[in-house]
Amino acid sequence: MSEEAIRYDASCIKVLEGLEAIRRRPGMYAGSVGERGLRQLVFEATDPAVAEILAGRATRVDVTLTADGGVRVADDGPGVPVEAAGHVGSPGLESLLTRPVTGADPGGRHSVTSGFVGVGPCVTNALSSSLRAEVRREGVRWVQEYVHGAAVSAPVTAGPATGSGTTLVFRPDDTIFETTEFSFTALAERFRELAFLNRSLDISLTDERTSGEPRSVRWRFPDGVAEFVAFLDAEAGPPLHPDVIRFEREDPKAAGTVEVGLRWRGSGQERIRSYANSRPTPDGGTHTEGFLGGVAAALNAYARKQRLLPPADPGLSTEQICAGLTAVVSVKVDEPEFLGATSGALGNVTVRSAVEEAVREHLGRWLEEQPEWAAAVVGRLL
Repeated sequence: MSEEAIRYDASCIKVLEGLEAIRRRPGMYAGSVGERGLRQLVFEATDPAVAEILAGRATRVDVTLTADGGVRVADDGPGVPVEAAGHVGSPGLESLLTRPVTGADPGGRHSVTSGFVGVGPCVTNALSSSLRAEVRREGVRWVQEYVHGAAVSAPVTAGPATGSGTTLVFRPDDTIFETTEFSFTALAERFRELAFLNRSLDISLTDERTSGEPRSVRWRFPDGVAEFVAFLDAEAGPPLHPDVIRFEREDPKAAGTVEVGLRWRGSGQERIRSYANSRPTPDGGTHTEGFLGGVAAALNAYARKQRLLPPADPGLSTEQICAGLTAVVSVKVDEPEFLGATSGALGNVTVRSAVEEAVREHLGRWLEEQPEWAAAVVGRLL
């Protein structure tokens, strides 16, 4: 073998940056080049709009699957700053659409990551054959076109603006994705979930691809996780108590909020769903551990006070506690620490004690104030 063939130095290393890296390895950023990755483009484009609503700067976001196979995401926020408009020194439209987000989102607990990685709308732009951005800001309407992630030109003014907001219209690149057919059902499931987890969120999904009247659904759930628990229980067995036990608490130690909804049914498997900053955590984490610890502490304390447990009895086990339990555990913290390659678990240590204390106090109070339903629950579990 020649020396040239075995040579390996710095010149042999190819560095891919920005949009080039995303287009070369789309699965690393979108999760796949199949239908799952296709949905991710929508989520990446929608997340900033949702964050604007949660921060109180917008009131609604509308997502439309257009008749020509594209997607339109529109919000009524203040409009993304446009660099060409003189917003120098702060990230603007082109930065949003061409630079991956790195590190913790500056929005803190208001940040939303809907899918696989969460590096921002630049993924949507990079993996689209075309993207059109429209910004209505400070009375001016700005428009910028992109092709395969690259700007065709700088943002240009397109007359006066009516209202304010940002609209992204894109078409997935069919040379990258195995399919460009979006699933209305799969997108609706995630948007409905986001609306359950964020009571201020007003989000709609419209499908213009079908003949006749477009199919459209709007979600807004003022009662938050209480409505989520009722939704999960809709096709399950009858509940042991009519009302969902729900509370929300701000906790300075955890630098965030805790929101929990739970209800027991007379039979059936457990249904516990956990989220951190609206992101599903299928592998649980400190918030789930705190929830189970708080439920156990409250139930065992009540059972001992009512002399339903002998003094030597170790108390209700996790398996007993979870029998027939439907629960949603949602925490929103300023600096979430996700664990594992897929970020499927939350690792913030302070969150565990915050959730456990909140659940123990609120569930304990409910057991004391609702003796009839408390007896039904504890009797069933015992």
